[in-house]
Amino acid sequence: MSPQRRWFLFAVAAALMVAVFTGSLLVIRGREASDPSVPQDRPGPVLLVPGYGGNTASLQVLASALRDSGRDVVLVDLLGDGMGDLRQQAQQLKSLADRAVAAGAPSVDVVGYSAGGVVVRIWAAELGGNAVARRIVTLGAPHHGTTVAQVGAALAPSACPVACRQLVPGSDLLDTLPETPDGPVWTAVWTAQDETVTPPQSARLDGALDVEVQRVCPGAHVSHGALPRDPLVVGLVKQALAVPVLAAAPRPSQCDAVRALGAAARP
Repeated sequence: MSPQRRWFLFAVAAALMVAVFTGSLLVIRGREASDPSVPQDRPGPVLLVPGYGGNTASLQVLASALRDSGRDVVLVDLLGDGMGDLRQQAQQLKSLADRAVAAGAPSVDVVGYSAGGVVVRIWAAELGGNAVARRIVTLGAPHHGTTVAQVGAALAPSACPVACRQLVPGSDLLDTLPETPDGPVWTAVWTAQDETVTPPQSARLDGALDVEVQRVCPGAHVSHGALPRDPLVVGLVKQALAVPVLAAAPRPSQCDAVRALGAAARP
């Protein structure tokens, strides 16, 4: 091989190595807050936002697990049983978050389950939540709507209150809501077996770390209702809220370790 040919191949290989290395850095840096408003290494309290219906009992296992790991946890008891205007629910979240910061917290972490994930996005995008949130995690949230609400609104409109209508795909609220406002580090956890958020891929969120539980543990059976209490999901939430930031979705080889992290959860 001629010296010129060897030099060309070396230059190409070097360029590829630089591109891979740079790309890796971009992935890692991309998981940091894109416009950090709060310190990432000093966690504040965790606010847990329930889903449609406002049932905080569904979040008790997750709350206990986070408390056992040393976190201060606040369960958000939504007005109107979680079926009223999602923007009004976001105002309630704002009040609790502002109260925590006024009391001296450096920031808040927020976990939104089901429709609670949409409430969190409203708070972050429209009510200044992105300036006080460190991490935001959504669990099976109908970010792009759910056909369950669509069918309900069409066939039984009297049984589909405001929040239900707002979760119809293409609703005015969902169509105008930014995906992931700058500031917090976002993680979207969802299950391919979701029977409430349909299609399940509606729980994906542009700009968030995308974590499908079946890609972490291929044999996992997790329904929508089981999301906030399943050990695998609890482990994923713990990782998403940890320091340092979770840079990528766990691999199948890490399935048992993630599940074990959440297995100590108790109601």
